[in-house]
Amino acid sequence: MWGMDVRSRHHVTVEGPVGAPVMVLAHGFGCDQNMWRLVVPRLAEQFQVVLFDHVGAGRSDSSAWSEERYRTLDGYADDVIEILRDLDAGPVVFVGHSVSASVGVLAAVREPELFAKLILLNPSPCFVDDGDYRGGFSAEDIEELLESLESNYLGWSAAMAPVIMGNPERPELGEELTNSFCRMDPAIARVFARATFLSDNRSDLAGVTVPTLVVQCSQDVIAPPEVGAFVQAQIAGSVLETLPATGHCPQLSAPQATAEAIVEFAAA
Repeated sequence: MWGMDVRSRHHVTVEGPVGAPVMVLAHGFGCDQNMWRLVVPRLAEQFQVVLFDHVGAGRSDSSAWSEERYRTLDGYADDVIEILRDLDAGPVVFVGHSVSASVGVLAAVREPELFAKLILLNPSPCFVDDGDYRGGFSAEDIEELLESLESNYLGWSAAMAPVIMGNPERPELGEELTNSFCRMDPAIARVFARATFLSDNRSDLAGVTVPTLVVQCSQDVIAPPEVGAFVQAQIAGSVLETLPATGHCPQLSAPQATAEAIVEFAAA
């Protein structure tokens, strides 16, 4: 069903019943497919769940990584299209977290026939404030963040991961994200971070033609609520759901609510 090269390159794994509708989960920056483990059991009750690691993350084949391919999000969108073609399962429900929401948008605009539905979890098409648009960061903020990451990736990870996770009363969550960041090759992380934090995919949103759900948290320093509202307004017919959760990784901090929101839209 899957070409061995694509499967091994992205460490593709599958959970759930054969013959069920297919749902593909795509992780964000500094993470891997393990980030989804708390929601997979619920999703796999109704879907065949396909997980993968972006090249350079998790147990992917890092020898497939090149700066030329992955210095923009287009390289990651190309990978998603290759995975879905190789899957050969018809249109799938695609769930993209954080930067993978933008990756999913790029892929769905390019080849909409591969997508039955699109679920964007804590998306941010542009992290930088621009006029009336509030991305959550100034250009100076982002440049400082990237300079800090590039000069001391492990230190940056330890400082930023708990902020991104946003649940200080549950330090184990921030610790897990820190450890996930620290497993990534710093050279790859630097390039992926620039692709993530400097991309502006706002103009791509209007090209989405598949049914789309935008899921955000009530508090998220990385993707503020205004960003989710913007994304929903730009994608015709899309639906916005705000979870009673804080932080940027609700699949870890609020897995039950996150899984139910995904299933309710995907199964409708």
